[in-house]
Amino acid sequence: MNHTLTRRNTESIALVALFAALLGVMGLIPKIDLPLGVHISIQTLGVMLAGCLLGPWRGLQAIGLFLVAVAAGLPLLSGGRGGLGVFMSPTTGYLVGWTAAAFVTGWLMSILPKSTPLRAAGSAFAASTIGCIAVLYLFGIAGLVWIAKIPLTQAIWANAIFVPGDLIKCALTALVVHSIARAMPDWQLGGAANR
Repeated sequence: MNHTLTRRNTESIALVALFAALLGVMGLIPKIDLPLGVHISIQTLGVMLAGCLLGPWRGLQAIGLFLVAVAAGLPLLSGGRGGLGVFMSPTTGYLVGWTAAAFVTGWLMSILPKSTPLRAAGSAFAASTIGCIAVLYLFGIAGLVWIAKIPLTQAIWANAIFVPGDLIKCALTALVVHSIARAMPDWQLGGAANR
């Protein structure tokens, strides 16, 4: 029993570190700069995948580990950014929101149907849309209002530019989840058995 618990803990630590590293690798893909000091990057795809594949707690831990590394100065964000300064920029709300987005995505994935690969993919799309669009945008809008001093209505409309790209990321997440559900049916999507 103790050996099984140790193996599970080691596996969890490895997955958390792997997804934090995956986010760092995604940061190597160039960003698209937009007005208002925000940009489009592929890294939110990593947040979606962390929630869907690791579940709420491990997904949150992976994003938290990544953000601690960024705060320590590692240039892991798209465009080679890192350090405490990024947490006082217009993107602050989005960065802080990544943890909540991963948690909500993982929680939804853990309770939505996953009995077939197709259902798992549909659940992943829904969980990613709610967690990494609706929840993340709330944090992003709050950051734009608080840090960039943008009026609330303008901050809400500014997020509209992200919707098409984020829906594509949700679809990619669903595709990855579908593939994993088919190839590795024992994978606990949404971390259903893990805390």
